[in-house]
Amino acid sequence: MTESLNRRDILRAAMAGTALYTTAGYAQSTWPTKPVTMIVPFPAGGGTDAFARPMAAQFARLSGKSLVIDNRGGAGGTLGAGIAAKAAPDGYTLFMGAVHHAIAPSMYPKLDYDLEKDMVPLILVASVPQVVVVNPKRVTSANFQEFLAMARANPGKLNYASAGSGTSHHLAGELFKQQTKTFITHIPYRGAGPALNDLIAGQVDVMFDGLGSSAGHIKGGRIKPLLVSGNKRSLALPDVPCAAEMGLPDYNVTTWYGVWAPRGTPAGDQARAIEEIRKAVTSDEAKAVWAAQGAEFANISGPQFEAFVKGEIQKWAQVVKASGAKLE
Repeated sequence: MTESLNRRDILRAAMAGTALYTTAGYAQSTWPTKPVTMIVPFPAGGGTDAFARPMAAQFARLSGKSLVIDNRGGAGGTLGAGIAAKAAPDGYTLFMGAVHHAIAPSMYPKLDYDLEKDMVPLILVASVPQVVVVNPKRVTSANFQEFLAMARANPGKLNYASAGSGTSHHLAGELFKQQTKTFITHIPYRGAGPALNDLIAGQVDVMFDGLGSSAGHIKGGRIKPLLVSGNKRSLALPDVPCAAEMGLPDYNVTTWYGVWAPRGTPAGDQARAIEEIRKAVTSDEAKAVWAAQGAEFANISGPQFEAFVKGEIQKWAQVVKASGAKLE
């Protein structure tokens, strides 16, 4: 299976340092001269908001111009994406998408936008590893090896919750099943919050969740982490093994968030947007928020971010095809 860029690949791409725009194009832009709108295609209070709003606050503080968050939830994030794709390419509408938008082309047969054709990728702002978490009262395995042995010995007995069919939680579970040769029953919910609440309450066994939303519950002992995706341990969970350590080098799943602009936005304005967003995300205030959620800022933009997104689209298309995942 074609792999997406994992965290090591992201850092390698960042070190390549390919410039997207010329210095002259950057110098000619006076962007922003007025408030900028950022469409967030999920309801307020979700995972995307958790990064968008702190970033917006630091953007305003450092640039002197507001970055106004416009929440346009619906249809798994594709409603807001369609609105952003059709916005005027004048530099004053940006879009904060996520891994869900790399999955959507394979799950939604008729999107009214094309992520690769209608929008230009600016910068990847956060990457959060997925973590395999269980309810400790329902799954008493002491470690990941015991959990895997139990899952293999009892196909279909365990179940896992997701934020809904076609979400990153769902497909992370399907990818896990493919790579571990296990069968765990999928139970879709209407959102990550209800799914996580039922995991905590003991209504389901397992969840393949973003570390950011699980971290507080892990620290509180309400759920137990068994595995972190990728090829290195998370600084937020240093005692939890990573997938590569457990013989799953290709289990590279992250909940990531990035910023796009409508195709046709002036190159100089794109470059300025990248620079101002980079300043916001690397501020001390934003760094503290990112660290609390176990997130990394890989500092890739332009062509590197575009390559990353392309790899994610290809990866999840293969997972969808192999699993037969469908919207419910």
